[in-house]
Amino acid sequence: MIKKNALGRGLGALIDGVEKEVLEKKVEANLDISVDSIDANPFQPRTTFDELALEELSNSIKKLGIVQPLTVRETGGGRYQLIAGERRLRAARLAGLTHVPAYVRTADDQAMLELALVENIQREDLDSVEVAISFQRLIDECNLTQEQLSDRVGKQRSTVANYLRLLRLPAEIQLGIKNKHLMMGHARTLVNIEDPKRQINVYYQIIDGELSVRQAEELVRQLQSEKVKDPGKIEKKRKLNNDFAQLSDHLNKMFSAKVNFKINEKGKGKIVIAFETPEEMERILGVFDRLNS
Repeated sequence: MIKKNALGRGLGALIDGVEKEVLEKKVEANLDISVDSIDANPFQPRTTFDELALEELSNSIKKLGIVQPLTVRETGGGRYQLIAGERRLRAARLAGLTHVPAYVRTADDQAMLELALVENIQREDLDSVEVAISFQRLIDECNLTQEQLSDRVGKQRSTVANYLRLLRLPAEIQLGIKNKHLMMGHARTLVNIEDPKRQINVYYQIIDGELSVRQAEELVRQLQSEKVKDPGKIEKKRKLNNDFAQLSDHLNKMFSAKVNFKINEKGKGKIVIAFETPEEMERILGVFDRLNS
Protein backbone atom coordinates (compact mmCIF):
# COMPACT_ATOMS: atom_id res chain seq x y z
CA MET A 1 0.00 0.00 0.00
CA ILE A 2 1.32 3.49 -0.87
CA LYS A 3 1.92 5.61 2.19
CA LYS A 4 0.03 8.92 2.49
CA ASN A 5 1.79 12.29 2.43
CA ALA A 6 5.19 10.82 1.66
CA LEU A 7 6.82 14.17 0.99
CA GLY A 8 8.79 15.40 3.95
CA ARG A 9 8.29 12.24 6.06
CA GLY A 10 11.72 10.83 5.40
CA LEU A 11 13.06 7.64 3.87
CA GLY A 12 10.49 5.40 5.52
CA ALA A 13 7.71 7.15 3.61
CA LEU A 14 9.39 6.28 0.34
CA ILE A 15 10.70 2.76 0.89
CA ASP A 16 8.06 0.15 1.62
CA GLY A 17 9.07 -2.58 4.04
CA VAL A 18 11.82 -0.65 5.83
CA GLU A 19 11.17 -0.50 9.56
CA LYS A 20 11.49 2.82 11.33
CA GLU A 21 13.89 1.52 13.99
CA VAL A 22 16.18 0.06 11.30
CA LEU A 23 16.30 3.39 9.51
CA GLU A 24 17.03 5.25 12.72
CA LYS A 25 20.02 2.98 13.32
CA LYS A 26 21.27 3.42 9.76
CA VAL A 27 20.96 7.22 9.55
CA GLU A 28 23.78 9.25 11.04
CA ALA A 29 23.91 13.03 10.85
CA ASN A 30 26.77 15.49 10.51
CA LEU A 31 29.48 13.05 9.51
CA ASP A 32 32.40 14.77 7.84
CA ILE A 33 33.03 12.89 4.60
CA SER A 34 35.82 13.46 2.11
CA VAL A 35 34.49 14.97 -1.13
CA ASP A 36 36.82 12.63 -3.03
CA SER A 37 35.01 9.64 -1.56
CA ILE A 38 31.58 10.70 -2.85
CA ASP A 39 30.49 9.37 -6.24
CA ALA A 40 27.77 10.93 -8.40
CA ASN A 41 24.19 9.77 -8.19
CA PRO A 42 23.48 7.78 -11.38
CA PHE A 43 19.79 8.51 -10.92
CA GLN A 44 20.22 12.30 -10.76
CA PRO A 45 17.37 13.72 -12.88
CA ARG A 46 18.83 17.22 -13.11
CA THR A 47 21.08 17.64 -16.13
CA THR A 48 21.98 21.35 -16.06
CA PHE A 49 23.33 23.56 -13.29
CA ASP A 50 23.55 27.35 -13.51
CA GLU A 51 27.24 28.26 -13.34
CA LEU A 52 26.65 31.71 -11.84
CA ALA A 53 24.35 30.27 -9.15
CA LEU A 54 26.97 27.61 -8.35
CA GLU A 55 29.64 30.28 -7.99
CA GLU A 56 27.42 32.30 -5.67
CA LEU A 57 26.70 29.21 -3.57
CA SER A 58 30.42 28.43 -3.52
CA ASN A 59 31.19 31.92 -2.19
CA SER A 60 28.52 31.48 0.49
CA ILE A 61 30.01 28.12 1.49
CA LYS A 62 33.47 29.69 1.79
CA LYS A 63 32.07 32.17 4.32
CA LEU A 64 29.45 30.14 6.17
CA GLY A 65 30.13 26.49 5.36
CA ILE A 66 27.45 24.01 4.29
CA VAL A 67 24.32 24.67 6.34
CA GLN A 68 22.29 21.67 5.10
CA PRO A 69 24.21 18.36 5.06
CA LEU A 70 24.28 16.23 1.93
CA THR A 71 22.56 12.84 1.87
CA VAL A 72 24.59 9.79 0.81
CA ARG A 73 24.61 6.01 1.03
CA GLU A 74 27.56 3.72 1.71
CA THR A 75 28.74 1.63 -1.24
CA GLY A 76 31.65 -0.15 0.47
CA GLY A 77 35.38 0.34 0.59
CA GLY A 78 35.04 3.70 2.29
CA ARG A 79 33.11 5.17 -0.60
CA TYR A 80 29.70 6.82 -0.74
CA GLN A 81 27.12 7.56 -3.41
CA LEU A 82 25.27 10.85 -3.47
CA ILE A 83 21.50 10.71 -2.93
CA ALA A 84 20.69 14.41 -2.63
CA GLY A 85 22.68 17.64 -2.65
CA GLU A 86 24.60 17.69 -5.93
CA ARG A 87 24.59 21.50 -6.13
CA ARG A 88 26.05 21.70 -2.63
CA LEU A 89 28.69 19.10 -3.50
CA ARG A 90 29.69 20.88 -6.70
CA ALA A 91 29.81 24.24 -4.93
CA ALA A 92 31.86 22.72 -2.09
CA ARG A 93 34.41 21.48 -4.59
CA LEU A 94 34.54 24.93 -6.20
CA ALA A 95 35.10 26.40 -2.74
CA GLY A 96 38.04 24.05 -2.20
CA LEU A 97 36.47 22.06 0.66
CA THR A 98 38.01 18.66 1.30
CA HIS A 99 35.21 17.39 3.58
CA VAL A 100 31.45 17.97 3.74
CA PRO A 101 28.79 17.17 6.36
CA ALA A 102 26.44 14.39 5.31
CA TYR A 103 23.66 12.09 6.40
CA VAL A 104 24.31 8.41 5.65
CA ARG A 105 21.19 6.49 4.66
CA THR A 106 20.34 2.94 3.64
CA ALA A 107 18.67 2.85 0.22
CA ASP A 108 18.36 0.43 -2.68
CA ASP A 109 18.47 1.54 -6.31
CA GLN A 110 14.73 2.22 -6.60
CA ALA A 111 14.75 4.17 -3.35
CA MET A 112 17.77 6.12 -4.65
CA LEU A 113 15.82 7.06 -7.76
CA GLU A 114 12.73 8.03 -5.79
CA LEU A 115 14.68 10.09 -3.28
CA ALA A 116 16.62 11.91 -6.01
CA LEU A 117 13.49 12.61 -8.04
CA VAL A 118 11.31 13.71 -5.12
CA GLU A 119 14.12 15.88 -3.70
CA ASN A 120 14.57 17.37 -7.14
CA ILE A 121 10.85 18.11 -7.55
CA GLN A 122 10.85 20.10 -4.30
CA ARG A 123 13.44 22.56 -5.65
CA GLU A 124 12.00 26.04 -6.19
CA ASP A 125 14.20 26.76 -9.22
CA LEU A 126 13.13 23.66 -11.13
CA ASP A 127 11.46 24.48 -14.44
CA SER A 128 8.16 22.92 -15.46
CA VAL A 129 9.69 20.56 -18.02
CA GLU A 130 12.19 19.22 -15.48
CA VAL A 131 9.30 18.59 -13.07
CA ALA A 132 7.36 16.82 -15.84
CA ILE A 133 10.35 14.63 -16.72
CA SER A 134 10.83 13.74 -13.05
CA PHE A 135 7.14 12.81 -12.77
CA GLN A 136 7.35 10.64 -15.88
CA ARG A 137 10.47 8.87 -14.59
CA LEU A 138 8.74 8.10 -11.30
CA ILE A 139 5.83 6.59 -13.25
CA ASP A 140 8.01 4.62 -15.69
CA GLU A 141 10.90 3.50 -13.50
CA CYS A 142 9.14 3.10 -10.15
CA ASN A 143 5.97 1.58 -11.63
CA LEU A 144 3.62 4.19 -10.20
CA THR A 145 0.19 5.23 -11.45
CA GLN A 146 -0.66 8.93 -11.70
CA GLU A 147 -2.80 8.55 -8.57
CA GLN A 148 0.06 6.91 -6.64
CA LEU A 149 2.46 9.57 -7.92
CA SER A 150 0.21 12.42 -6.78
CA ASP A 151 0.07 10.74 -3.36
CA ARG A 152 3.88 10.42 -3.23
CA VAL A 153 4.69 14.02 -4.15
CA GLY A 154 1.76 15.61 -2.31
CA LYS A 155 0.17 17.22 -5.37
CA GLN A 156 -3.31 16.90 -6.81
CA ARG A 157 -3.72 14.38 -9.60
CA SER A 158 -4.87 17.14 -11.99
CA THR A 159 -1.64 19.05 -11.29
CA VAL A 160 0.44 15.96 -12.04
CA ALA A 161 -1.53 15.41 -15.27
CA ASN A 162 -0.96 19.02 -16.37
CA TYR A 163 2.79 18.65 -15.94
CA LEU A 164 2.88 15.34 -17.82
CA ARG A 165 0.98 16.90 -20.75
CA LEU A 166 3.91 19.29 -21.28
CA LEU A 167 5.95 16.34 -22.56
CA ARG A 168 3.57 16.12 -25.52
CA LEU A 169 4.70 19.54 -26.74
CA PRO A 170 7.34 19.78 -29.51
CA ALA A 171 10.93 19.80 -28.25
CA GLU A 172 11.33 23.39 -29.46
CA ILE A 173 8.60 24.58 -27.11
CA GLN A 174 9.88 22.45 -24.22
CA LEU A 175 13.25 24.18 -24.65
CA GLY A 176 11.47 27.55 -24.55
CA ILE A 177 9.89 26.57 -21.23
CA LYS A 178 13.27 25.48 -19.83
CA ASN A 179 14.78 28.83 -20.95
CA LYS A 180 11.89 30.63 -19.20
CA HIS A 181 10.52 32.12 -22.42
CA LEU A 182 7.12 30.72 -21.40
CA MET A 183 5.25 30.35 -18.13
CA MET A 184 3.42 27.19 -17.14
CA GLY A 185 0.12 28.88 -18.01
CA HIS A 186 1.31 29.56 -21.56
CA ALA A 187 2.40 25.94 -21.92
CA ARG A 188 -0.98 24.60 -20.75
CA THR A 189 -2.62 26.77 -23.40
CA LEU A 190 -0.37 25.38 -26.14
CA VAL A 191 -1.13 21.80 -25.07
CA ASN A 192 -4.76 22.41 -26.05
CA ILE A 193 -3.71 22.85 -29.69
CA GLU A 194 -3.61 19.52 -31.51
CA ASP A 195 -1.48 20.45 -34.54
CA PRO A 196 2.26 20.68 -33.64
CA LYS A 197 2.87 23.22 -36.45
CA ARG A 198 0.17 25.47 -35.07
CA GLN A 199 1.59 25.01 -31.56
CA ILE A 200 4.96 26.29 -32.77
CA ASN A 201 3.33 29.14 -34.64
CA VAL A 202 1.43 30.27 -31.54
CA TYR A 203 4.57 29.79 -29.43
CA TYR A 204 6.42 32.38 -31.53
CA GLN A 205 3.47 34.75 -31.49
CA ILE A 206 3.47 34.58 -27.69
CA ILE A 207 7.22 35.26 -27.58
CA ASP A 208 7.22 38.07 -30.15
CA GLY A 209 4.16 39.75 -28.69
CA GLU A 210 5.23 39.19 -25.06
CA LEU A 211 1.68 37.98 -24.43
CA SER A 212 0.32 37.32 -20.98
CA VAL A 213 -1.26 33.96 -20.24
CA ARG A 214 -4.73 35.44 -20.66
CA GLN A 215 -3.77 37.02 -23.99
CA ALA A 216 -2.32 33.70 -25.13
CA GLU A 217 -5.56 31.91 -24.21
CA GLU A 218 -7.54 34.45 -26.23
CA LEU A 219 -5.18 34.06 -29.18
CA VAL A 220 -5.65 30.29 -29.15
CA ARG A 221 -9.42 30.70 -29.06
CA GLN A 222 -9.25 32.97 -32.10
CA LEU A 223 -6.90 30.70 -34.03
CA GLN A 224 -8.90 27.54 -33.38
CA SER A 225 -11.39 28.69 -36.03
CA GLU A 226 -8.78 30.02 -38.48
CA LYS A 227 -6.57 28.33 -41.06
CA VAL A 228 -3.06 27.28 -40.12
CA LYS A 229 -0.57 29.97 -41.04
CA ASP A 230 1.97 29.40 -43.79
CA PRO A 231 4.19 26.48 -42.64
CA GLY A 232 7.03 27.96 -44.71
CA LYS A 233 7.13 31.01 -42.47
CA ILE A 234 7.21 28.79 -39.40
CA GLU A 235 10.16 26.84 -40.80
CA LYS A 236 12.02 30.05 -41.70
CA LYS A 237 11.42 31.37 -38.18
CA ARG A 238 12.71 28.14 -36.67
CA LYS A 239 15.88 28.28 -38.80
CA LEU A 240 16.58 31.86 -37.76
CA ASN A 241 16.29 30.95 -34.08
CA ASN A 242 18.49 27.89 -34.50
CA ASP A 243 21.13 30.02 -36.23
CA PHE A 244 21.22 32.35 -33.24
CA ALA A 245 21.27 29.58 -30.62
CA GLN A 246 25.08 29.31 -30.55
CA LEU A 247 25.52 33.08 -30.32
CA SER A 248 22.98 33.15 -27.48
CA ASP A 249 24.99 30.54 -25.55
CA HIS A 250 28.16 32.59 -26.06
CA LEU A 251 26.53 35.79 -24.76
CA ASN A 252 24.99 33.91 -21.80
CA LYS A 253 28.50 32.96 -20.68
CA MET A 254 29.97 36.40 -21.45
CA PHE A 255 27.41 38.27 -19.33
CA SER A 256 26.64 35.44 -16.86
CA ALA A 257 22.98 36.25 -17.50
CA LYS A 258 20.10 35.11 -19.68
CA VAL A 259 20.47 36.63 -23.15
CA ASN A 260 17.48 36.08 -25.45
CA PHE A 261 16.95 36.84 -29.12
CA LYS A 262 13.49 37.81 -30.34
CA ILE A 263 13.42 37.57 -34.12
CA ASN A 264 10.61 37.63 -36.67
CA GLU A 265 10.52 35.73 -39.94
CA LYS A 266 12.17 38.67 -41.75
CA GLY A 267 15.20 38.51 -39.49
CA LYS A 268 14.37 41.67 -37.55
CA GLY A 269 14.38 41.56 -33.78
CA LYS A 270 16.06 42.52 -30.56
CA ILE A 271 18.47 41.18 -27.95
CA VAL A 272 17.23 41.12 -24.35
CA ILE A 273 19.60 40.73 -21.39
CA ALA A 274 17.68 39.82 -18.25
CA PHE A 275 18.68 40.91 -14.72
CA GLU A 276 17.08 40.36 -11.32
CA THR A 277 18.50 43.19 -9.21
CA PRO A 278 20.03 46.67 -9.68
CA GLU A 279 23.36 45.17 -8.62
CA GLU A 280 23.17 42.59 -11.39
CA MET A 281 22.37 45.36 -13.88
CA GLU A 282 25.46 47.25 -12.73
CA ARG A 283 27.56 44.12 -13.21
CA ILE A 284 26.25 43.68 -16.77
CA LEU A 285 26.94 47.34 -17.55
CA GLY A 286 30.46 46.77 -16.23
CA VAL A 287 30.91 44.06 -18.85
CA PHE A 288 29.96 46.56 -21.57
CA ASP A 289 32.43 49.07 -20.12
CA ARG A 290 35.23 46.50 -20.26
CA LEU A 291 34.35 45.62 -23.84
CA ASN A 292 34.49 49.30 -24.85
CA SER A 293 37.80 50.00 -23.10
